[in-house]
Amino acid sequence: MSDVTNTRNGGPVHRRWNPAELTARCAAAFHAWWARRHGHAPPAHDTGGARPPSTAAGGSVLWRMRTTVKDEPGALATLCTALAGLRVDILSLQTHPLGEDTVDEFLLRAPEGTDLVAAVSLAGGADTWTERADAHDLVDAPTRVLGLAARTAQDAAELPLALRQLLGRCTIRSRPATSRGGRPVPEEGLLEDTVIRLRAPEGGVITVERPYLPFTPTEFARARALVELDARLGPRIPRGRDVLTLPEGGAISVRRADTGDLAAAREMHERCSGETLRMRYHGPVGDADRYLNHLLSPRFGRTLAAQTASGRVVGLGHLLWDGDETEVALVVEDAWQRRGIGAELLTRLVAMAAEDGCAQVYAVTQASNTGMVAAMRGLGLPLDYQIEEGTLVITARLDAVAGRGVPGEREHGERIGRP
Repeated sequence: MSDVTNTRNGGPVHRRWNPAELTARCAAAFHAWWARRHGHAPPAHDTGGARPPSTAAGGSVLWRMRTTVKDEPGALATLCTALAGLRVDILSLQTHPLGEDTVDEFLLRAPEGTDLVAAVSLAGGADTWTERADAHDLVDAPTRVLGLAARTAQDAAELPLALRQLLGRCTIRSRPATSRGGRPVPEEGLLEDTVIRLRAPEGGVITVERPYLPFTPTEFARARALVELDARLGPRIPRGRDVLTLPEGGAISVRRADTGDLAAAREMHERCSGETLRMRYHGPVGDADRYLNHLLSPRFGRTLAAQTASGRVVGLGHLLWDGDETEVALVVEDAWQRRGIGAELLTRLVAMAAEDGCAQVYAVTQASNTGMVAAMRGLGLPLDYQIEEGTLVITARLDAVAGRGVPGEREHGERIGRP
């Protein structure tokens, strides 16, 4: 079978369909699936909020806390005195003036079991929000912002992740400028309580949303500054590449790809068989090129290209933000399949996902696609297998990647089931 994946909602495989019926069914399922995932977002596990809390000696725990107090003399002192009475150590404090009120954001170390919300409420705080923190939050705000700016400057694909780390637990989506039902966003962006809308450098709209916790003007200004930096620097991806020797002695290079590789990707499609394209995109072969611009955009994830010495792209691997999940997908040109290219791309994509804080990645395929199944098994990570309407979804849990640096020897942790 082809060394590719397909998409999540394929047709059942328990009965035989005639070719026309099968194509229509697959196309309908695929277009419905694609419409649902038009707003990709970076993983939710890269902010510190989803990590286990840090516990210091003596049973103390790190917390991030935000509360609103009156902007009047003594209000903050009263709050700090109440925290001190509970032996809470204030590690850092940021203030966000809001007219008659001030939003105070703390990083605290509190004894285990401390009721922070009750204490703050008695001291005059309102709309209090708390979240477990970890050692990453100990970096002061200016240093953290500068680090995120440097990260964004090196790689356009880092912007959504940098925004998430800047603003905490939230959902970040990129949408076309002409999205249905959307309203125009001014150049300076919009701040609407728990939603920030910013003009994306490529002309679309970046929407940042988090439940229950309004954004402050300071947070809005920082997010806008990051997006403006991205726009000024223009399209960019790291240009390094690795040269790999294939088992039969040939060599390919693996590098990052983006929309500048659109023509080369289309040429690769032209060299692929209809079966390879159908299994990868799970729809009419003629539709395959429609999704390339989206797939190659750094706004929706990262792409790796496998390239021959002559410069011809023979394989693409995608790491795609799918809401709070992360998908991996591969397509390798027929003449270059079963040479280890797909496995190499997949290993690197999974390592990227682990570095970005993803807890897991999933691939969508069929049991008959032995190349993709073998590549996922070759990661040496705990795997879950699920059947959704005849489509096989393989999920790799990445908790073991951090300890090993890169996927290595196989671990025993697979299970087979239905959702």
